[in-house]
Amino acid sequence: MPSVTVTGVDFAYRSTEVFRGLDLSITRGALTAVTGANGSGKSTLLGLLAGVLRPERGSVRTGTSNVALAVQRSHVTDTFPITAAEAVMMGRWRRLGLLRRPTAGDHAAVDRWLEEFGLTALRHRTLGDLSGGQRQRVLLAQAFAQQAPLLLLDEPTTGLDSAARTQVIGHLRGFAESGTTVVAATHDSAVIDAADHRLDLDVAAPH
Repeated sequence: MPSVTVTGVDFAYRSTEVFRGLDLSITRGALTAVTGANGSGKSTLLGLLAGVLRPERGSVRTGTSNVALAVQRSHVTDTFPITAAEAVMMGRWRRLGLLRRPTAGDHAAVDRWLEEFGLTALRHRTLGDLSGGQRQRVLLAQAFAQQAPLLLLDEPTTGLDSAARTQVIGHLRGFAESGTTVVAATHDSAVIDAADHRLDLDVAAPH
């Protein structure tokens, strides 16, 4: 997969401009921390890379259509009527397609990440019944279970205790070292310190 490139991108929410003429490149097979003040466009950049958002002008090239995005837990409604295990299985949908039933391999991937994040006993609990930290772990497990070559994370360690933060950072390093391109928007100094590269939108992004 080639490097992720953003070329000449303009993007705005209605009348609020976020990027104008944004150019940047993200190294493949590495962990890149995206930093910047609130409102600098960190979440917007992830949305553009994931294809959830479309630029008004310019291009975004990721080299793959298989992209995993872990959003912030605050972006997921508490009343979404699915269990933790069902939410993690959603990470396998791209591989499954709409009509196939999950295979033993799909179930094994879900079980692995539920166990990794200490969620096995909560697998049948709905997201609304989970604490904020537990819900954050479910969203990370969902993204990790996708096994995508491009992994995007929005504040992945927010709401986690010290042990869980260390665990997540270890997984991010492991993914990068195995060839996954990992991009994490973060304020967490521990994630920034663990990254191979840092992209500061306060400096890199024209506004």
